[in-house]
Amino acid sequence: MSNTSIQLLALVPGLPALGAGVTLLAGRRSDRWGHLFSTATVAASFLLTATLFWRMLHRTQEDRPITSNLYTWILVDRLSVDFSLRLDQLSVCFALLITGVGLLIHIYSIGYMAEDPERRRFFSYLNLFVAAMLVLVLADNYVLMYAGWEGVGLASYLLIGFWQYKRSAATAAKKAFVVNRVGDMGFVVALMIIFANFGSFRVSDVLTETATAPESTLTALGLMLLLAACAKSAQVPLQSWLGDAMEGPTPVSALIHAATMVTAGVYLIVRSGAIFDHAPTAQTVVLIVGAVTLLFGAIIGCAKDDIKKALAASTMSQIGYMVLAAGLGPAGYIFAIAHLLAHGFFKAGLFLGSGAVMHAMNDETDMRRYGGLRKKLPITFATFGLAYLAIIGIPPLAGFFTKDHIIEAAFGAGGIRGPVLGVVTVLGAGLTAFYMTRVMLMTFYGQPRWPEGSHPHEAPASMTAPMIVLAFGSVASGALLMVGGRFAHWLSPVTGETHHHLPVPVWLISLGVLAVVALGIAVAWRMYRASVPRTAPQGSPLARAARADLYGDRFNEAALMRPGQVLTAALRTVEDRGFTGAERGVALGVGGGSQLLRRAQNGYVRSYALTILSGAVLVVAVTLAVAL
Repeated sequence: MSNTSIQLLALVPGLPALGAGVTLLAGRRSDRWGHLFSTATVAASFLLTATLFWRMLHRTQEDRPITSNLYTWILVDRLSVDFSLRLDQLSVCFALLITGVGLLIHIYSIGYMAEDPERRRFFSYLNLFVAAMLVLVLADNYVLMYAGWEGVGLASYLLIGFWQYKRSAATAAKKAFVVNRVGDMGFVVALMIIFANFGSFRVSDVLTETATAPESTLTALGLMLLLAACAKSAQVPLQSWLGDAMEGPTPVSALIHAATMVTAGVYLIVRSGAIFDHAPTAQTVVLIVGAVTLLFGAIIGCAKDDIKKALAASTMSQIGYMVLAAGLGPAGYIFAIAHLLAHGFFKAGLFLGSGAVMHAMNDETDMRRYGGLRKKLPITFATFGLAYLAIIGIPPLAGFFTKDHIIEAAFGAGGIRGPVLGVVTVLGAGLTAFYMTRVMLMTFYGQPRWPEGSHPHEAPASMTAPMIVLAFGSVASGALLMVGGRFAHWLSPVTGETHHHLPVPVWLISLGVLAVVALGIAVAWRMYRASVPRTAPQGSPLARAARADLYGDRFNEAALMRPGQVLTAALRTVEDRGFTGAERGVALGVGGGSQLLRRAQNGYVRSYALTILSGAVLVVAVTLAVAL
């Protein structure tokens, strides 16, 4: 490695952080140039990351990782934590995704937020988000990773609640913040377990020692890390914040769902893969969480009429695919990351496309008031359509290569798990085809259902250009990642790689998946090609449950909020009647004693002289009695 590369590595998160700091500190003085400066810093960070990636390609596998130890951050007794960054084959993939897709979202935001008086502040928050995510994925130790983890949580709170004058946005921001704090406690406990058992927070030290650590310790550590991942990646049971997070500006939704926050949990599991590999129980729980969330999000997506909330449910489901793949261990790590990268392109394209539709429809998000927009928004229709084909897995687009490999790995899991996981992933593919076709039909096809006075129009070039770039990624990223095994060879030094044995030929699984996808498309086409109800029908109990997010909020209220309120009330009673009562008793006793003693202080000199005389007589009497 070269000294130049080590120095450049620190600038990768440093430049977006600089952009955030300058625009925030400059205040109103940066209204005219703050958005451009912020975008330029992210562009510079992307170019630096691409340069480092290029240099990595020209080195041997052993020499590719780069570590930049900036300074000793924490030094207390036996605890020593460095502010140290590491760029290896895994972290560079995330850094390229974060800065690349993040740059496109910044460019898109220039047009989308053009009329917002607080645009400068919005861009500074975007930069803070990018910088925190880069620190998270580049951290060489778990404490620094946790600092980036919390930075992402703070930035998400600021961005989701950016339009805080809207009560719904302020509530959504608080909800995301609180739910993520629940998961963050898992990370905190994991840090305690790591230091108590390994004496070091360096990721490489911890993963090396997992081979000799007790399985019970690794199981507890894996479950705590999974709890943290569930919150950040919106997995069951900590998924309830994701749909409400759509209250933020649409570029925020694209950034959270495609390139940053929701991918953090997948990164944490894959980065800590050795822990889960030596803790089968924790790894099985990862599989269960991924499989449940995959179907959970897909079912919700089938019933949403809000275009952004339908896409949010889709993200939940697609991250479920990635978590399930990560739960397969070395047989699935590479496929989880490949799908994550491809998902970054087509999900960002879908969200930015939804923003363009909202821009054309006066910020309307209800798809029941859309229809027939393909002629009015040809560029948005084409780019959104390519992303749609990619996510449902139509060959040769991205999702066909990445998601199908996860399905194959699921079937090859062995034992009873293989058929069960395989069926779940195939069913998820069919549901994805249904709800995404529903979104396409309700938005771009059929008769116009616009309110009177609407005049749909294509978005400006600053918004459509990033959508076009993302459309190319939706088409080509899957083949570039999976064909020829180059990506697997690239990642294997970090993630390891094992080959699964399929019970049936690969081509048969692919045909079966495509048949299920075609069935999902056909069902949606039959239901929505002709007419779309202007009001939500009652539907079946499952449809009503899906519209209510499968009662996720009700579950949280029943399982967490109300028991928490009861516990808080009980503790308050104990405090009031116990500790506080004892304190009051002591205070009353001291006060009563003071009242009694005060009576002896009457201010009469003769009384004091009599008291002194009485005391002297008493002392003399006692002395004589003792002497005799």
